[in-house]
Amino acid sequence: MPINILMPALSPTMEKGNLAKWLKKEGDKVKSGDVIAEIETDKATMEVEAVDEGTLARILVPEGTQDVAVNDVIAVLAGDGEDVKAAGAAAPKPAAVAPAPRPAPAAAPAAAAAPAAGAPAPVVASPPAAPAASPAPQANGHGRIFSSPLARRLAKEAGIELARIMGSGPHGRIIARDVEEAKSGKGLKAPAAAPAAAPAIAPSMSDKQILALYEPGSYEIVPHDGMRRTIAQRLTASVQNVPHFYLTIDCDIGKLLAAREEINAAAPKDKEKKPLYKISVNDFVIKAMAIALQQIPNCNVSWTEAGMLKHRHSDIGVAVAMPGGLITPIIRKAETKSLSMISSEMKDFAARARARKLKPEEYQGGTTAVSNLGMYGINHFTAVINPPHATILAVGTSEERPVVRDGKIEIAHMMSVTLSCDHRAIDGALGAELIGSFKRLIENPVMMMV
Repeated sequence: MPINILMPALSPTMEKGNLAKWLKKEGDKVKSGDVIAEIETDKATMEVEAVDEGTLARILVPEGTQDVAVNDVIAVLAGDGEDVKAAGAAAPKPAAVAPAPRPAPAAAPAAAAAPAAGAPAPVVASPPAAPAASPAPQANGHGRIFSSPLARRLAKEAGIELARIMGSGPHGRIIARDVEEAKSGKGLKAPAAAPAAAPAIAPSMSDKQILALYEPGSYEIVPHDGMRRTIAQRLTASVQNVPHFYLTIDCDIGKLLAAREEINAAAPKDKEKKPLYKISVNDFVIKAMAIALQQIPNCNVSWTEAGMLKHRHSDIGVAVAMPGGLITPIIRKAETKSLSMISSEMKDFAARARARKLKPEEYQGGTTAVSNLGMYGINHFTAVINPPHATILAVGTSEERPVVRDGKIEIAHMMSVTLSCDHRAIDGALGAELIGSFKRLIENPVMMMV
């Protein structure tokens, strides 16, 4: 029986992807674990591994195809002993990939229905993004369960619901081995309770209403790519579902700048006499935030409806700008790493992020995040929390400001930081403890070395 190869979901937010390249051709033998294709997701370009063995009988979606929906059949595999030609001929018809919808042409402003005078226009996205509800590893946000065709057939024959089987394949996909274990009672989970319906959100202005406000020909329409749509959905959901509050504090980083200069001056050189590392202010910020979370462990948490997740390590996501959006690669166990290690990891992450070469495990999860706009001259801003984090630190620029010390006005290097907190998980006094701990560390960097 031919085995359908489906478009995989390579991240929790992925609904569609671009089939960038096939690494196997029709007629090639395929083993479980072989890399067969490259898929471009909303965040990165990733390799796809085969979960079944056989011969690639037919490719249904050619490389270069964009916006292929998750779970669409992209190729057919003939199993051992099967007729490859017959399997290819019996392949299902490929799903038509529709181009991204374009907004309707603008009508003349006079002909458009104008909103009532003085009525505020809602600014939330439509349709609303549902809050991330911690789906099962093998299911996406729409309740679809990812499994191999052979696993589905075996589960059906055994009378076992796929939703109760724990998947061990790539990204939690259910494979034949998992079904065999489920038959003996292993690898089964209790049925999940049905999620509560999300509250209705007032719709935003339609494309037609927006276009009617502008003169035809005075604009051009640039269709959204997958990354921009994902950012819009996740941050809209965050603002709608996470009760934010903000704490701002000023930090004197004079000692930090002096320490940074000494550390960089003493950095070992390579064969070309270039320093092996160059510590940035942001590296100190990452380290200070990591240690502060260890000192105030009740802030190193994630909210879930069932209970509070208290994290043992400080996994710090760091916002990296890239064409068309941003991504937050994660420095894992940052509290245990030296400044030079953090600096080296960040340089590697930033380069691969801009090339869309990060793996999902390198940017998913984390316990908090840092967003630094100081290099753009921004001295103060607030950042939106990226669930499941309970905090995010917005870092402004370092600048000379007058300060009063012992009744005298002095000039100091000051940096403003703002901590956004999820009020469900962190109360005001607790958040103040965290940002106070960060301030003590960033103002006395020698404390980070203890």
